[in-house]
Parts: sequence; C-alpha cells; structure tokens
Amino acid sequence: MAEKEVKAGFSHSHNLEQYVLLAKSARGAGLVALINQALEAPGVFVFGELLEMPSVKELENSENAAYWKLLNIFAFGTYGEYKANSSSLPALTAQQLKKLRHLTIVSLAAKSKFIPYSLLLQELDIKNLRELEDLIIDAIYADIIHGKLDQKNKQLEVDFAIGRDITPETVDRVTEVLQDWCEGCESVLRSIEKQIQRANSHKEKKQKQKSQVEVEVENLKKVIKASSQSDLDSGAVSGMPAAYHSQQYQQKAPTTTKTKGLRGSGKVFQVRR
Repeated sequence: MAEKEVKAGFSHSHNLEQYVLLAKSARGAGLVALINQALEAPGVFVFGELLEMPSVKELENSENAAYWKLLNIFAFGTYGEYKANSSSLPALTAQQLKKLRHLTIVSLAAKSKFIPYSLLLQELDIKNLRELEDLIIDAIYADIIHGKLDQKNKQLEVDFAIGRDITPETVDRVTEVLQDWCEGCESVLRSIEKQIQRANSHKEKKQKQKSQVEVEVENLKKVIKASSQSDLDSGAVSGMPAAYHSQQYQQKAPTTTKTKGLRGSGKVFQVRR
C-alpha cells in the first residue's frame, strides 16, 4: 500500500496545570524530579507556564541549571539541539526521547506540509525507516499531528500539528508583524475614507448638475409655451380671432351679376360681367 492514513480524535489536552501548582512549593531535588515527571508525562507537550514559575527560573543560576536548559529544549527546541549539547545536559529516558522526537516533528511540520523521510531521519537521528514510520504513527495517535505516510514519495504529509511554546524573541517578532499589519490596515482605511469622500463629492456634483438641468428644462418649457401663446394672439383683431375676419371677407366677396344696357340701334344688348 503506497499511502497510509491515520486519524486521531482531538481528545488531547495539555495537562500541565498540576505540575505548575506543585512547582510553587518545590525546591532543589524535588523540583528536578518534578521537571523529569513533566517531561515524561503523556499528553504534556507545552511547558511555557512551568518555565515561568519563579522556582523554575531560579534553576538557571543554580547547580541544577542543566535541568532548566533541558526544560527549555523541550519547550522551544528540537532533538538536534539536544544532541548538539548532550554532553552538558541530563540523559534522556526512553519516554523523554520519544517525546522530544515527536516535538521535533511538530516543529518541522510548522515549516512545511510535506516533510521528506530523509530530513526526518536526519533530524531525529533514526537509521531505520520502519522505526521512523512507527514513531510518526505514535505521534498521530498522540494527537499532536494529523497526516499521511506517503511511502510512494517517501514523505510525511501533514494536515494538522499542535502549537508549541513561543520564545520571548518570537513574541517580539509576532508583535512587530502585528504592528505592521495594524499600520497597513489603518493605511487602507484612510485610503477607503478618501475614496468615499471623493465618491460623495462626485455624487453631490452630479446631483447639482441634474437639478440645474431640470431648472433649465422647466424654463425652456415656459419660454416655448409663452411663444406659442404669443403667436396665437397675433392673429386676432380687437379681441376677435383671425378665422372670424377671414370668414367676413369671404361673405363680402361679389356674388351677383350686373347688366348694362347699350342703346343704339334700338336693340338692347345685355353684357354680363
């Protein structure tokens, strides 16, 4: 089978609270034992709150500083970092080793959705491919990643990975990015406001032009109406319409025949005109 898919439910919970509460009163060897327990505990994959405890911070400048460094690697680092500094760090138990490798896979998944087997073998210091796939399946069942084992292309395809602790330096970078984003949003908003103002100004101008045209059209109608009325009035005399005078003229036109008698030879001739 070229591709294996393993899914796990989102039942995982980061149960660090009990260790944080115990760290309030733990000191010395008791605190070291508490840190070791937290690093081995199933379901505990974030350690930021534990690192913030005053008693844990005091370890940095104590004889147990190595455990403070180890806790920081589990919170922010990878197995490669542990291996590079293993001579000055406590040895890992089998459970701690598996967890740190799981956390390393999570860190790689945060950078790329497709992780080549070759990179995983190198970063996790594993020589056997079967051992690598078993480790990945364990991480999927632990619900810290979801994905597929693509044996054909020899890579891990990641669909989901939990978030790890964030270093103070990362917080500062995130703050800067968010600040830049906010400034960009404000710039966009200012640009939108200007566009709205221009649109409103253009709308107001067009409205004024429309009103002006309507007034001019109305005035033109009045002029045309007045001119038409003037033309009608010009054809009337003494208040009588022109058609009436035309009719009178026709009635006065000659309609009778006049006869003149010519006297001469005793005959009377009638000449019609």
